[in-house]
Amino acid sequence: MFYTEGEPIVDEKAPDGPIETRWDRRRFGAKLVNPANKRKLTVIVVGTGLAGGSAAATLGELGYNVKSFCYQDSPRRAHSIAAQGGINAAKNYRNDGDSIYRLFYDTVKGGDFRARESNVYRLAQISVEIIDQCVAQGVPFAREYGGLLDTRSFGGAQVSRTFYARGQTGQQLLLGAYQALSRQIAAGRVEMHPRTEMLDLVVVDGRARGIVVRDLVTGEVSTHFADAVVLATGGYGNAFYLSTNAKGCNTTAIWRAHRRGALMANPCYTQIHPTCIPVSGEHQSKLTLMSESLRNDGRVWVPKQGGDSRAANDIPEDERDYYLERIYPSFGNLVPRDIASRAAKHVCDEGRGVGPGGLGVYLDFADAIKRLGRSAVEAKYGNLFEMYQRITGEDPYQVPMRIYPAVHYTMGGLWVDYDLRSTIPGLFVIGEANFSDHGANRLGASALMQGLADGYFVLPNTIGDYLAAGPFEPVTDEHPDVEAAVSQVVDRITALLLVNGDRTVDSFHRELGHIMWEHCGMERTEEGLRKALELIPALREEFWRRVKVPGTGEGLNQSLEKAGRVADFFELAELMCVDALHRTESCGGHFRAESQTPDGEARRDDENFDYVAAWEFAGQGQPPVLHREQLTFDHVEPTQRSYK
Repeated sequence: MFYTEGEPIVDEKAPDGPIETRWDRRRFGAKLVNPANKRKLTVIVVGTGLAGGSAAATLGELGYNVKSFCYQDSPRRAHSIAAQGGINAAKNYRNDGDSIYRLFYDTVKGGDFRARESNVYRLAQISVEIIDQCVAQGVPFAREYGGLLDTRSFGGAQVSRTFYARGQTGQQLLLGAYQALSRQIAAGRVEMHPRTEMLDLVVVDGRARGIVVRDLVTGEVSTHFADAVVLATGGYGNAFYLSTNAKGCNTTAIWRAHRRGALMANPCYTQIHPTCIPVSGEHQSKLTLMSESLRNDGRVWVPKQGGDSRAANDIPEDERDYYLERIYPSFGNLVPRDIASRAAKHVCDEGRGVGPGGLGVYLDFADAIKRLGRSAVEAKYGNLFEMYQRITGEDPYQVPMRIYPAVHYTMGGLWVDYDLRSTIPGLFVIGEANFSDHGANRLGASALMQGLADGYFVLPNTIGDYLAAGPFEPVTDEHPDVEAAVSQVVDRITALLLVNGDRTVDSFHRELGHIMWEHCGMERTEEGLRKALELIPALREEFWRRVKVPGTGEGLNQSLEKAGRVADFFELAELMCVDALHRTESCGGHFRAESQTPDGEARRDDENFDYVAAWEFAGQGQPPVLHREQLTFDHVEPTQRSYK
């Protein structure tokens, strides 16, 4: 057996009663910390993206002493800055039928009924407050001619609820959070540690009390202590090597916490984004996202006949298959990401793909340019078109874009309760690093919503319930648990340097990514997953025998940084395949070929799999332990998803 069964897990902080008032009642029921006592408490926040940056700024504003860490040279270089399309909020400015309940419903349905109702409803409630917060900060959202905030549509919704700042929404929102963070740094309430990577979690007497870090410039390994630790370190999509994530994005922080006792939930739920620039060759080290917002005006199509090698503009209209509009007439090109990605894979598997290797479909703006005019399209998407042209050498104003699905986001992450607390007391996890809000598939423009909801509004209200029992007993470097954690970090660095093999870190990472994409990517089978579970341990063993890490641990060494991260990806990748193998149903981004409807859609198995799979680390070489959190649906009845 590739896993063992453990006791069920229950979210003990989840309130009951009317869903509309659960968040208000939880906030009222949580213990408070008075302002004078907040000054005696310290909180570590790892990560400075939208979740981490907003959390550190807000906790500092509340009066806590905050230590903020990022491996980048500046907090504002966190990967949140790359988000393009927008942020959802149930403001209903368009008067098109939107509401908090509709956003809640769309998100639960979009996640294929694998998320908690309470968490998702809270997210929809807070969404309206996020927009007010960001406007007050000066975030330059797009506006209509009359000055009102503009919105556009995203996948999985039939209303326009996505607020945006051209094609750089993440950048503008992150700059807003960075402003707030900088204010607290200047006020002395936030202590900023850039170019510093967390390599382990310090757990003392069962509580998270600090972290072990390495200074990426000097190589010095040190410890930092606090009354609580918050992880906001993003997702683990780079386990696939090729993804839309920045090259530095990694799983080390959450994986080290997992090894210390934090449960990992639903790691097989990975999102494949349908609109990315296709792979162009073996030389590539990452892929580039083309915002989902482009599907508002771009039409997705392929030739009706396989093997049609004519240029796109030479193919007549009646010989084109606008397959999303044909298969899903109600939603058209704005179906959710998992459905659009599988549809693209399907037409390419039929031999109707375009571009090199037939791994691409067209995203065509000719109709939009004809209807709206080039200047209007340029005003909406100009920077995205420019980016595409620079990378491909093709002008999307003249010829259709070529796109293909790529790994983009991870719905899985560390398990947290309603208060965002992990299974380790004192360890909170926010943003993409946790699993809580998106189920098996995240809707477009909801990542920014969750990150800012967690950082600005949820965590600051729930962390006090834990900290009210503090400050806790001081911890020093001489504590046996601290010495053990530091020793393990130093020993691991030394071990990586001593291998002195003949293969680069990137060669191992690329091979791991290929295994994951082939066997745990868009379509998964029992045979493929079992093969992956043979290949990954063998490759990991070879890594520790043959990897070449030049240089030393004393000073800047990017090969050493990557080696540590890839070593963690090996272990996580194995758990992802175990999770995917045990879940024999299809749901959202997890598509098992053995579980599909006659027309190729995902077939859920609610009778056997309507639970969160929370995995416990049982020790090196031991099978993981599965703990199930049963999901209940009182307000949205699980049905077979249909966007037709």
